[in-house]
Amino acid sequence: MKFKAFLTENGVNLLEKRFLPALDKMGKICHLYLNRDHAIFLHNLLNGDGVQSIAQFRKEALFDDYRISSQNEDRIAFAVDISLLHRALRSSVSICTEFGNGPTANRLQIKLVKKLPPNSTQPMPFLTFETKGYKSAVIQDVPISKPMSRAQVLELQTALDMAQDLPQTLVQVPDLNQLQNFVDRMRHVGELLNISISKYGDLHIQISTTLITLGAEFQKLLVLGERADAPSEDLNLSAQTRSARAILRGDAQSVQVSVKHFGKSLQCHLAKPDCAFYGIAPQGACLTVIFQFFIPGSHQMDKSISLHCRLPVLDQGSG
Repeated sequence: MKFKAFLTENGVNLLEKRFLPALDKMGKICHLYLNRDHAIFLHNLLNGDGVQSIAQFRKEALFDDYRISSQNEDRIAFAVDISLLHRALRSSVSICTEFGNGPTANRLQIKLVKKLPPNSTQPMPFLTFETKGYKSAVIQDVPISKPMSRAQVLELQTALDMAQDLPQTLVQVPDLNQLQNFVDRMRHVGELLNISISKYGDLHIQISTTLITLGAEFQKLLVLGERADAPSEDLNLSAQTRSARAILRGDAQSVQVSVKHFGKSLQCHLAKPDCAFYGIAPQGACLTVIFQFFIPGSHQMDKSISLHCRLPVLDQGSG
């Protein structure tokens, strides 16, 4: 089982400045899944508890001279502490910058190794960053779990395949900061959030307690997938009534999620996505958030990077 590659300058920027800070907010431990074409960071795919997040990179987006081999069709997966990984990368980058002209000048290599830790008789696996300077090399070791077995990797791949299912209707939320501010206010009201999404391009968010109901509505959002025209007779009705009527017509779905989970998914703004889409999976199985990234300087989607979250549903809602 072997893996080694050199991080490109773009790869360093994507991981150090954007994705690792965002993924750290999702949870301390994640799985890193490497295969011939992709590096994938996965949260909560196997335990089904909490927000699932999937950040997938084509190997060219992060690495060059990418080499991987294993007896399991060149697939390797293991658990790693995101904060330790981030700290080691940051430290390696600062050493590169201090003693060279940036990460690519000194060539920052990442590889899978087995080492004997101090006071131990058992070799342990590590993900190692190695920075080779003119006269010396600096090595940063990140402890990882024992690589997953063939059966465990297959289970991870199956969970990943299942998590790729898209909702039939997705609406684009133009301003994640506005949503973040609203959720920050909601935190003090209650713990459960009711969310409905319609084919008309409406996103309705509401939190209720016995004493107070707080809500927000985003209308006429860009719709991907199944869409419909809002009935003219609904125009002067309240947001709650419109949402309820749309659900009855089969033009909207509603689910209930945790305010904490919803807030956690919004932390993905740290990865600096260019836009975000929200949708409810068929039968209200989960709330899906898909973040899109553009090729720098364009409005074309960068297909080498993808990030999406799936929030567990606390109540099946309706639709």
